Amino acid sequence: MSELAWRAMGAGSTVVAYAALCASIYLRERHRHAATARDAAALSRGDGNAAPVLVLFASQTGQAEAIAWQTARQLSASGTPARVMELNALDAPTLSATGRALFIASTYGEGDAPDGASVFAERVMASVPALPSLRYAVLALGDRQYAHFCGFGRTLDDWLHAAGATREFERIDVDNSDSESLARWHAHWGDAAATGDQAAEAAFTPWRLVARELLNPGSAGAPVFHLGLKPQADAMPQWSSGDLVQITVASDPNRPRDYSIASLPGDGELQLLVRQEQHPDGTLGAASGLLTSTLTVGDTVALRLRPHTAFRLDGNDRRPLILIGNGTGLAGLRAHLRARVAASRHENWLVFGERQAAHDFLYRSEIETWQANGVLQRLDMVFSRDQAERLYVQHRLLQSADTLLQWLQGGAAIYVCGSLQGMASGVDGALRQITGDEFVRDLIASGRYRRDVY
Repeated sequence: MSELAWRAMGAGSTVVAYAALCASIYLRERHRHAATARDAAALSRGDGNAAPVLVLFASQTGQAEAIAWQTARQLSASGTPARVMELNALDAPTLSATGRALFIASTYGEGDAPDGASVFAERVMASVPALPSLRYAVLALGDRQYAHFCGFGRTLDDWLHAAGATREFERIDVDNSDSESLARWHAHWGDAAATGDQAAEAAFTPWRLVARELLNPGSAGAPVFHLGLKPQADAMPQWSSGDLVQITVASDPNRPRDYSIASLPGDGELQLLVRQEQHPDGTLGAASGLLTSTLTVGDTVALRLRPHTAFRLDGNDRRPLILIGNGTGLAGLRAHLRARVAASRHENWLVFGERQAAHDFLYRSEIETWQANGVLQRLDMVFSRDQAERLYVQHRLLQSADTLLQWLQGGAAIYVCGSLQGMASGVDGALRQITGDEFVRDLIASGRYRRDVY
């Protein structure tokens, strides 16, 4: 989750400014007309006599999918039938038979395909088909902090053009949900307001900080805080384990920051696990500094919930789960484990990494209770600095290869949450070494391998 530098300012003036921001956002949202309900099933089927436009999304955290549905609703409202599909669900024959397709493509890491398109990239984009009858457009989502900005969207656009497909207009690149670029995309498909979609506006409301606790005193790493928040005025909204929350900061309200939710609505709080980021000049990260330092208990912050369908338990809720993560990635895994407790599903294996057991065993009491009660059939805590040789979660997976294969052959699903560099890439490499590339592709295609990494 990237952050801009936090401008040094007095804590008092920041809280005042933030109170004004929260109030204005809240009032705007209170007066916004309710979005017009649409029949998602009809859109996904592409009902209508004309051949539907394919609206294809390649998503990692759900943003591309949300934009795809907004686009399809616009097309439908203007009389154009549309069919929404994940890019991984598209095969070469279907693409060759398609007359018009719109691609909304995010990028994973340094220019790679996101999980929602990795199978398509490996199986379909490995060759260049003949697509002379296809008209297409590409919306590429990315982050200019990465060297290969919008890398996968650019690669996809070049591949389609090389196959003979015709661009309806030049690719639109979006930097961190830039509202101007998104508005240019939506302007091509009709009136977004008429469909109830306001792509450039976020449904933020003020939430009150009710608890904050430092979880790793004495750690060699940056401070990690447990936070509890409640809605300022309304009842507790609903979300699913795996979902995200976004916050805005006064210095950059158009660039919200994502955090994995560590709790369930039934817990009575929206709980977060946040590591405090400090820049070389000593200033704190904009969002993490706000949450862990500037705000005091009782203050409010502007939040919105964001469904993360690609990381939910949907379809895997009855399977055994292998939950793998590091650092503050424990947040998303903790929410899943709480959902498993509520459902009395105990076929769970947690593999989690941090620095030292003495300081960095986050949520230790809760995890050890789950182990003692049988909620965790297996627990592997990997502390990299508690021995001379540095060990990480991917090493533990390799050491436990036989057990991992047994779980996977028994139908287990894998959920990975935490840092992209090092952990997530290392875990992916270990899985491929143990099971083979084709097995991993099948896990992704079937929804049994899901990641929330940053």
